[in-house]
Amino acid sequence: MKFIILGCGSSMGVPRPDGFFGNCDPNNKKNYRTRCSALIKTTKENILIDTSPDLRQQLLRHKIKKINKVLYSHMHGDQTHGINDLRSFYINSRKQVDVYADKYTSNYLKNTFSYIFKSYSKEYPATLKLHKLPKYIITKNNKRKIQIQSIRVDHGKVKSNCFIVSKKLAYISDVSKIYNKDYKYFKNLKYLIIDCLWYNYHPSHFNLETSLNLIKQFNPKKAILTNLSPVLDYKVLKKMLPKNVIPAHDGLTVNL
Repeated sequence: MKFIILGCGSSMGVPRPDGFFGNCDPNNKKNYRTRCSALIKTTKENILIDTSPDLRQQLLRHKIKKINKVLYSHMHGDQTHGINDLRSFYINSRKQVDVYADKYTSNYLKNTFSYIFKSYSKEYPATLKLHKLPKYIITKNNKRKIQIQSIRVDHGKVKSNCFIVSKKLAYISDVSKIYNKDYKYFKNLKYLIIDCLWYNYHPSHFNLETSLNLIKQFNPKKAILTNLSPVLDYKVLKKMLPKNVIPAHDGLTVNL
């Protein structure tokens, strides 16, 4: 079983569409960041987390030929606006792709992309089937049952969901607050992949100081910083981090 960080960039990616690299060295390939999406790859299924606007590029890069389920963390455009790229998986299978989202994200998706969930004609059928995001999603790797737990967190003025895979890996791409009652789920994991937008305070994201404080508290074997803005150069950031913490880069893959 693998967990692939398809994209680790903040809302406009690195470089931004206007070519702005910020502090990032354009000669380092690890500074080229597409928007946040991730893939849980088991022997049975490919489960996608979020459909970033760069999804097509990400799927082609990793030669991903099937998507069985999609889990949405929240309603923002940098997590949802690649949804059209799922259509090809419907064309291949003639079966609607199962999509899971909380009530806020579901309402946003239905209002913004209604044509994806309703059949308007034989030529343009519904390609996705929308479900309520449950507390647990079950899949299999070989014959072993794998549990993916969703936990609600704050992300500025909206709610977001993070995902814990098999009690080994937590993926928290967009977060400003984790509730104390949920801390127990994040302790002593093998991998903690956590939001780290930049150095300064931000009302909707963790910054470096907040991320490192929580990493110390949760004590994972390895932590990976994601949702990285142009402020954070890969090499500069890496030198500042403790031994068990690294910056993400697009395509970073961990085995579970």
